[in-house]
Amino acid sequence: MNSDSSKSPYTLRSLKSRRPLIHSNCRLYCLLVVLVFLIFVISCKTLISDSVNRLPIPQNLSPNQRFCAEGYREKFMWYAPHSGFGNQLSEFKNAVVIAGILNRTLIVPPILDHHAVALGSCPKFRVVDPNDLRFKVWNHSIELLREGRYVSMADIMDLSSLVSSSTIRFIDFRVFISMYCGVYLNSVCSSSPDKNSAFLLQKCGTFLSGYDGIVENCLFASQDDCRTTVWTYRTGAGEDLFQASDEVKKKRKISYMRYRKDIYETLGPSSAAGSATILAFGSLFTAPYGGSESHIDIHRAPEDQGINELIQSLISLPFASEILQSGKEFAHRTINAPFLCLQLRLMDGQFKNHWTTTFQYMKKELDMLKQNSSLPINLFVMTDLPIRNWTGTLLGTLSKDPSFKVFFLSAGDKFVSETGKKIVDRRHSLKPESSFSGNFNLKEQQCGFSSIPDVLLYLEQSICSCGSLGFIGTSGSTIAEAIELMRRNRMCS
Repeated sequence: MNSDSSKSPYTLRSLKSRRPLIHSNCRLYCLLVVLVFLIFVISCKTLISDSVNRLPIPQNLSPNQRFCAEGYREKFMWYAPHSGFGNQLSEFKNAVVIAGILNRTLIVPPILDHHAVALGSCPKFRVVDPNDLRFKVWNHSIELLREGRYVSMADIMDLSSLVSSSTIRFIDFRVFISMYCGVYLNSVCSSSPDKNSAFLLQKCGTFLSGYDGIVENCLFASQDDCRTTVWTYRTGAGEDLFQASDEVKKKRKISYMRYRKDIYETLGPSSAAGSATILAFGSLFTAPYGGSESHIDIHRAPEDQGINELIQSLISLPFASEILQSGKEFAHRTINAPFLCLQLRLMDGQFKNHWTTTFQYMKKELDMLKQNSSLPINLFVMTDLPIRNWTGTLLGTLSKDPSFKVFFLSAGDKFVSETGKKIVDRRHSLKPESSFSGNFNLKEQQCGFSSIPDVLLYLEQSICSCGSLGFIGTSGSTIAEAIELMRRNRMCS
């Protein structure tokens, strides 16, 4: 038996030694089968995806529908600025922060004519509906374009520090509507506007304003406004402290509550708005009221360093260098001495009814200054009251008082128009590095200016920031607040 065993080619030892080889072959075979299956699945998925991507876009789509169907990787954000320049600048800063939080390209608006579009009153719960507000802003923006008076916020404010940051992206409103509406801009602002372009713009404006409702994967037109919502970011949600009184609810026939909503949770990538190519807001203006904010309470982002740094950088957002330099030039060459700046807002809104209080306060401050300063005292006056109406007011008295030497500027002054021409020549807003331009031909589609833009307001603020004797502003004015901010940040140094 031992002899037979030794002759057999398959001894016990040899059998044991072959088993691992068999198992190894099985494992290798199974691995190959799984690998082939995975390659097959991935290939099929790729083929299906490619075939879907190659499907032709229907020819009967409107330009704005085609814009969304073409699947731009960029996701855009638009909003509706309103009221005076101070409010518009405040809204722009809020828009920059929100665009940064939501990772959207911000559509930079024009500067609207003073109070061409009004919101209403948030504390009184009497405001324009978001759709109507957007449409008013759209129509006025097109009007500015047609009349050759279009000045972008990016022409007046220096956005270079923001453009260089990876946190935020911009696109000029004109560039956007050219792509979105399929309109050649020169046909809009020519002396004989193209009727088809006018029709397309009207249709685009209606769509973008939200009158067609929410359009899946294309447009999310927010209906939130200061009556219902206070936007927050990582600071909690729930009922807001400020609510409509019973009297207001009865008068306005409203029953809703104001809620604090986290803007990222509500409108971010995982929300219903997240997949929309365009997110449209109404007003983004806010102000402290009733122990809360009227609409936006995002003043810091301690848990998001990038957004927190963005918020801080916007506090000292400067005017364009041409405006700052002209302001310094007027202060150093024309006034050429220490001076005090007076800012009096008298002609509109709540300020019409407070002339007496405003003048009394300023007279008291000036009387104190006269007692403690060498005479004459140089004054730079910034006011919306025309010089022909100064007679019988504090300004008329100051202009005749030998204790004061009064300086001021008017819109028609050569110095102002020269600064405006510098803004036109530079055209910061349509430089390639400051806008997402796609196939937009910057040279062929620039609508020209019919007149030099009025930069008086911005130039006056720049001059006031240089007043070494101080600044006295009108209480409640957003322009006065902006000047104080410029002075604190030493914009004139």
